[in-house]
Amino acid sequence: MISVHPPALKAGQRIRPAVHTDYQQISDLIFFEGHVHRHLDWRTPLEWLGYSPYWVLEEDGRVVAALACPPDPEAIAWLRLFVHASHLSGLEAWSPLWTAACSELTQHGRVIVAAIAMERWMDSLLIESGFALAHHIVLLEWNDQPVTRYSIPAGFSIRSMKFDDLPRVVEVDAAAFDSLWRNSLPALSKAFSQAVYASVVENASGMVGYQLATWSPLGAHLARLAVRPEAQGLGIGAVLVNDLIVRMQNGGATHITVNTQGNNTVSLALYQKLGFRRTGEQYPVYSVQVE
Repeated sequence: MISVHPPALKAGQRIRPAVHTDYQQISDLIFFEGHVHRHLDWRTPLEWLGYSPYWVLEEDGRVVAALACPPDPEAIAWLRLFVHASHLSGLEAWSPLWTAACSELTQHGRVIVAAIAMERWMDSLLIESGFALAHHIVLLEWNDQPVTRYSIPAGFSIRSMKFDDLPRVVEVDAAAFDSLWRNSLPALSKAFSQAVYASVVENASGMVGYQLATWSPLGAHLARLAVRPEAQGLGIGAVLVNDLIVRMQNGGATHITVNTQGNNTVSLALYQKLGFRRTGEQYPVYSVQVE
């Protein structure tokens, strides 16, 4: 748990909640500055304007830094954006914004704040602010490997996902993942709108698993794969991923990527069995409890 101590600001500086009229100035920071942290998200950082906490640091009336970490789902707040102008040090920009965000988050009760440090300069800021290393995200890729067809177990069926399925998809997601990695209905609705292919597996009791893939410049990206705990070990995950591979291959795609936690041995074993290989890239995940 962290303690909040407001830092001193320099003359001409002030912090305040971001508003929609800050859109262009924040956009300029994101696209023209070198120190930009963006979460791997269904929404762009600018689409989070209007949600809180989302704070900016002004200098003589000009936005020179921004930080956003709105909880979604409840009690889980990923660091969606942190960006600052080059004339500021990371700590000068981070300290007042993070303090303001923490103060606002305490109004929600106990909240876990997490960040995937895609850039090495973020590590020290997070560690100095009380974040602890949780684990690493690792990247895997499939490159036009020979495909082994997997038969769906008796009593189960697979089909394309429909928009009306999303409330049940959220239930599968919540059952399959720890709280840190769950997605809300708005998040999965946004993901579905961006999907190149999404599918579900059902049996007589209802939906037991799903996958959702998006398109990338290199091919497809398996963005979500979830199977209910009671249906795990039956080959449902293999069927969903195998079906995705076959569909993408038939459409001409020869490259599929996926991310997973480095300590998720079951997930890693599944992807490697299906022909995915680790790229060697990995990114640390940090978290801290705010209350």
